[in-house]
Amino acid sequence: MFKKILIANRGEIACRVIKSARKMGIKTVAVYSDADRNALHVTMADEAVHIGPPPANQSYIVIDKIMQAIRQTGAEAVHPGYGFLSENMKFAEALEKEGVIFVGPPSPAIEAMGDKITSKKIAQEAGVSTVPGYMGLIADAEEAVTISDQIGYPVMIKASAGGGGKGMRIAWNAQEAREGFESSKNEAANSFGDDRIFIEKFVTQPRHIEIQVLADKHGNCVYLHERECSIQRRNQKVIEEAPSPFLDEATRKAMGEQACALAKAVGYTSAGTVEFIVDGERNFYFLEMNTRLQVEHPVTELITGVDLVEQMIRVANGEPLPFKQEDLKINGWAMESRLYAEDPYRNFLPSIGRLTRYRPPVEGPTTRGGIVRNDTGVYEGGEISMYYDPMIAKLCTWGKTRAEAIEEMRLALDTFEVEGIGHNLPFCAAVMDHPRFTSGNITTAFIAEEFPEGFHGVSLPASMLKRVSAAAAAMNRVAEIRRTRLSGRMDNHERKVGDDWVVSIQGEDFPVAIRADRGGATVAFADGAAMRVESDWTPGQSLARVLVDGEPLVMKVGRVTGGYRIRVRGADLKVHIRTPRQAELARLMPEKMPPDTSRLLLCPMPGLMVKLSVNEGDEVFEGQALCTVEAMKMENILRAEKKGVVKKINATVGGSLMVDDVIMEFE
Repeated sequence: MFKKILIANRGEIACRVIKSARKMGIKTVAVYSDADRNALHVTMADEAVHIGPPPANQSYIVIDKIMQAIRQTGAEAVHPGYGFLSENMKFAEALEKEGVIFVGPPSPAIEAMGDKITSKKIAQEAGVSTVPGYMGLIADAEEAVTISDQIGYPVMIKASAGGGGKGMRIAWNAQEAREGFESSKNEAANSFGDDRIFIEKFVTQPRHIEIQVLADKHGNCVYLHERECSIQRRNQKVIEEAPSPFLDEATRKAMGEQACALAKAVGYTSAGTVEFIVDGERNFYFLEMNTRLQVEHPVTELITGVDLVEQMIRVANGEPLPFKQEDLKINGWAMESRLYAEDPYRNFLPSIGRLTRYRPPVEGPTTRGGIVRNDTGVYEGGEISMYYDPMIAKLCTWGKTRAEAIEEMRLALDTFEVEGIGHNLPFCAAVMDHPRFTSGNITTAFIAEEFPEGFHGVSLPASMLKRVSAAAAAMNRVAEIRRTRLSGRMDNHERKVGDDWVVSIQGEDFPVAIRADRGGATVAFADGAAMRVESDWTPGQSLARVLVDGEPLVMKVGRVTGGYRIRVRGADLKVHIRTPRQAELARLMPEKMPPDTSRLLLCPMPGLMVKLSVNEGDEVFEGQALCTVEAMKMENILRAEKKGVVKKINATVGGSLMVDDVIMEFE
């Protein structure tokens, strides 16, 4: 077995590889850029080598710098993680020439399957059903429009060397095809150093289901069942689960066998993933093969018990697979929520900054018989950089059934504390409670269909609203009693805490009466309902774990005037607990209106201005492109919301922008 492995990556996946290597008794080498000098993967590894400035094209994807780090440390093997150089044939060839083992497939397999155009041709030759499209290289935007017209809209414009949703656009007409081609080409060049683009038919109402394969150097290949990855936004996966709630055993077997046949056809070894589009009749079509470890691999590990990173290392070492296909059973159900540094209230635009608070749920078995796992590469006090992918962590849960796995995820998301940046925890929580998701009736269009106007928070249903109200009332009584016991009070001014309160939450008032005892409190509502609340929460704690009628409720709690800011199940609530007289007076207070910004184009994210599409004095129309801002390797086109005339442009191409900077003013 190898004595030392270098991990040619950063962040969460580098930390994940280090964990398995450590378990196997293998020393690890981390590489890092200037921006990652204090990163978690650097402190976890046995050694660390500096490889350059923050931009990936000057550090993490410069093959020569990785090779120098290998020579400097004497690493015998390299695990590439995902992204960066993980599917770069030249990198695999460079390692082979150096006599260093690549923990991944052989370079011919990377060349054959890593390129989406070539892989589709091979799949067609192997008799695999593929989505209609144009496999050749596309010269310019006008040729892209001509090809799109021939295929028929909608079409998917993809970077041949792409991944992670980068370099991908859906076009519904010629103008979107023209713009999408240019943006995809630019993103592909910046992210992968390869700007080749191809176009295929976009299948409406599809599910994205992928098969995990694992092959050794002795001719053995198995599939570790499937992952459902249909909950996507901008073609980037957000929620994954294993197995799929849609597949039957026959379809699962057919997809798995086809995936293995494709892997064998190109002499594939190591872990890889074959992605399919599956329609409503369970017909499946080959999309692409990812010749690397997938981001969402933990859900497969949770239902099979197989450590995929360990198996990749053992396969690279020449060992045969320790199991056969019939040994790989599906045990329970697993969910994964990708926690991104993206602000869901600003259309999921990137958010950067310092993690002033980062407290994930406790990993391991839960009191309900499930499992919580959190794969991360950050820590409290660390910074989320503008240079790399915005992923903070991958929160995973396991349960005996899909319903149990979802409930474990709900509680884990409510327990996860992240402050200092915008993040998508509320959105993930909203998905877990969405009736369409819980029923399993999902497609890749789920987010677009269920959140067509973006995410603006959650309105809790009546039953949950009363549970939160009861908990808040009981917690407020604890805080009030504590305040009466403060020292330094004036004599003869003893304050008594009453039993009658009004809880104002989500635009509703709930008059309640509280009867407390040593074990907790019973909160009675005006309609006759009563709820028992038990908790060891004390004022000042940011997380409240409460039992309401015996059922767990976890809430993030912050103090505001007259009450609390409570975040739970995707809702962000201001909860006021007042005496009946205070509530009566509060209803007479006027509401403060937000400032008018309708004549301003505000920057929705921190980033770089890469293109201004209009000039001062230009008349613009609804939907017209105004400018392009680049953030976290993604180009974002900002468009006019209505007809108007550009009065003033405050930004310049190449300039840095902060959130809410005024880019343009309109007459």
